[in-house]
Amino acid sequence: MSRAFSEIAFTPNVKALQQQHGSRRQYERMEQSAPEDSGKTLTASEETFIGLRDSFYMASVSETGWPYLQHRGGPKGFVHILGPSTLGFADLRGNKQYISLGNLQHDARVALFFMDYPNQTRLKILGRVEIHENDSEAAALIASLTTGERGAVPERAILIHVEGYDWNCPQHITPRFTVDEFEQALGPVRLRLAELEAENAALREAAAKLKTA
Repeated sequence: MSRAFSEIAFTPNVKALQQQHGSRRQYERMEQSAPEDSGKTLTASEETFIGLRDSFYMASVSETGWPYLQHRGGPKGFVHILGPSTLGFADLRGNKQYISLGNLQHDARVALFFMDYPNQTRLKILGRVEIHENDSEAAALIASLTTGERGAVPERAILIHVEGYDWNCPQHITPRFTVDEFEQALGPVRLRLAELEAENAALREAAAKLKTA
């Protein structure tokens, strides 16, 4: 448990519930043992993990107080590491509802989930969004963050300044696999199957020759 994440997430109400249900002492020890600045600067582990993801979830809150969760996807590496505490991605044209964008006009705070389902791993990030659209920095940022997806139209650059992050335990994360992951896993099996089929065909041919000899 990083210090920065717990300072944001463990509000008085949260701590009261932890106390009520018997987990407060455990988390208090974790908070006290964590380095003072832990959870604010991404390490190589977080950078590598984010770079291998092809999607993430982003939560925001509207001016009426309702939370909204959006799925963002792209090729692996579409979320760029721009600095020790800054992420960035090109915001592509979608269904033009602009719910997340509208929420961020009201409150720039977001919560992100990066999931690795096969390995049952989750990285949680809390941060503040900085949007660049039609300003002096927008064009260069959008160009540097665009991944070249066919037919995609980037509309703005979204930067996320990390204020805290934490890793979750694997409990209750159901393993799920993409088509590419299945293909990689099945590759050796298919190769071995082809070898066995070739061997079987050769044996059948040899047996047929013995019968006619």
